[in-house]
Amino acid sequence: MNQKTVDLTKGSVAKGIISFTIPLILGQLLQQLYNMADAWVIGNFADNTAFAAVSTSGSLVFLIVGFFNGIAIGGGVVISHYFGAGDEENVERAIHTNVLFGIAASVAVTAVGVFGAPQILKLMQVPENVLPESITYFRIYFAGSVTIVMYNMFMSIMRALGDSLHPLYYLAVSSIVNVVLDILFVAGFHWGVAGAAGATVLSQGLSALLCIRRMRKNEGYTRISWKKLKFYGYMMKDVIHQGLPAGIQNSVISIGNVVVQTNVNAFGEYAMSGMGAHSKIEGFVFIPIMAMSLTMSTFISQNLGAREYDRAKKGAAFGVFSCIAIAEVIGVIAFNTAPYLVGIFAKADEAVRYGVLMQRTVTLFYFLLAFSHSATGILRGCGKSVVPMATMLGFWCGVRVIYVTVAIRFVPVFRTICWAYPITWSLSSIVFLWFLLKTDWVHAYEKMRKRNIDEEGVCNE
Repeated sequence: MNQKTVDLTKGSVAKGIISFTIPLILGQLLQQLYNMADAWVIGNFADNTAFAAVSTSGSLVFLIVGFFNGIAIGGGVVISHYFGAGDEENVERAIHTNVLFGIAASVAVTAVGVFGAPQILKLMQVPENVLPESITYFRIYFAGSVTIVMYNMFMSIMRALGDSLHPLYYLAVSSIVNVVLDILFVAGFHWGVAGAAGATVLSQGLSALLCIRRMRKNEGYTRISWKKLKFYGYMMKDVIHQGLPAGIQNSVISIGNVVVQTNVNAFGEYAMSGMGAHSKIEGFVFIPIMAMSLTMSTFISQNLGAREYDRAKKGAAFGVFSCIAIAEVIGVIAFNTAPYLVGIFAKADEAVRYGVLMQRTVTLFYFLLAFSHSATGILRGCGKSVVPMATMLGFWCGVRVIYVTVAIRFVPVFRTICWAYPITWSLSSIVFLWFLLKTDWVHAYEKMRKRNIDEEGVCNE
């Protein structure tokens, strides 16, 4: 097999996790930097209306793309489990089932995004002066959604096989291309939000092509062959079982955030810009958190596939505590430097004021955010992906929506909206802590696999 991998079932637990996580952190850092490049170029070479349009589209973009990315993560869990168990035939089938699903999903995402943009943005109460540019950004982004969905699908497959280095290389190339195109399209050609969206689509398309090229060059059962693309019934069932809850989880979080954004929009374009600036900064907090969550999914799944149960427990503990510590250090730094950080993106004083208010309300609670996401990675890795979905649906969507909708009527100030996040992070953390301490999560995947009978009545294992 011609690819660099990290075998997470052998050797030092800490070293294995760190070796796998560092490329993920660097990759997500690069991704965040080119997301920031969009914001910086728009903020400095276009007007505040354009910046508000890009900012308000973020939650909506993740609502749709996040659903399919969640399924890709779930598919990666299935691949990791078979890979850890040394089941080459099912690894090959899982890879090709995931790729074919990604192609089909791209068509659906494009249709929803292109044709549904105006109606969805109006439901979000985007101000009339911002709406035209929001629609433009949204439609261009989703017209090229095949590049975005397939990029995330291939990244998930490669990481599931223990290869976190090549996704980093490809992301580095696409990041440079994105920054160059941002400057060319927005600052040079003055295409505004259309240029920013086009730069994102083209750069992620390049990453997808590089992933395809790499996996076509692999040898053996991890090589992608277009002739082998097929929906295997039992495999698709397994992928959906693991991935659908993750996809729903991503979407319901976004639904809650869309409702929050709708209430932010009611405070005007300066509040929208301030919230957008905060979101860009918070993206850096998510880098180690999401990297560790992805690592936990792969580490736990591979080790449970290899029946290394004690090793899985040790890795889970190391991952959780590391993630919490790093996130809280970043949170303290963000709290103390809030005006300077927000000012990088939002130039209007009123927009900076809103951004700082948001920053100083939520940043000291980042340890709760970190715990929830690292616990999510562990539970996905052991096959209990319904637990994170139900928890996020209940708290990060349901409670968040109810809180914002009701509380803003009694205390109609911006800070009321800000508190929606620490409150819901606290509630989810309590549930996740109970599941990790009180349930037999290490044997959950094995029990599920024994119950999963294929069409011929033969156990898939």
